[in-house]
Amino acid sequence: MYTGIVQAACTVLSVQRSTGLQQLVIALPAPLAEGLVVGASVGVDGVCLTVTGLQARQVSFDVMAQTLSLTTLGELAAGDAVNVERSASQGAEIGGHLISGHIDGCAEIIAIHTPANNRVLRLRPPPALMKYLLNQGFVGLNGCSLTLAAVDREQGWFEVHLIPETLRITTFAAKRVGDRINLEVDRQTQAIVDTVERVLRDNPGLLLNR
Repeated sequence: MYTGIVQAACTVLSVQRSTGLQQLVIALPAPLAEGLVVGASVGVDGVCLTVTGLQARQVSFDVMAQTLSLTTLGELAAGDAVNVERSASQGAEIGGHLISGHIDGCAEIIAIHTPANNRVLRLRPPPALMKYLLNQGFVGLNGCSLTLAAVDREQGWFEVHLIPETLRITTFAAKRVGDRINLEVDRQTQAIVDTVERVLRDNPGLLLNR
């Protein structure tokens, strides 16, 4: 699990592709590399990956085919930057909301607005995920816990606002219209929506009796 507070934007050193698998090597800053071991979990652009190799501060990860099909990790190249968060330790402060690292799909940036000291991203998610996106609710974008500032269900988009500190510590300042972002819906919202839908589907008379 992760807190949704990105700890650093880190550089991809190399990408090695083979059938059904991709190996990433990422350079971590010293504080994030300290105490890291093979088998540990690290959030990379919101995706929970397992450490498969360590050489000083160079960390290797294997990305399997299913993850490549659901996320943007297959689009990475050497020199790209990614958001990184170490997995949460027991007793860690949850400054954002709990993130599992299991991506639900990719959202496309369709507009960017830059009011003073702010940056607003408008994104279009897969239609099936819109029901889990609620105004003032939470969403995980490339591993960053963000509040939904606006949601338009008819047009199929949502907006998030990024403060200067978020832009400084993450990769969002470099994002452009057309870029895809890894999206994880809030699991509590998902559980509530799915439960209500299931109850209403199994008991259609509940709405008729109101």
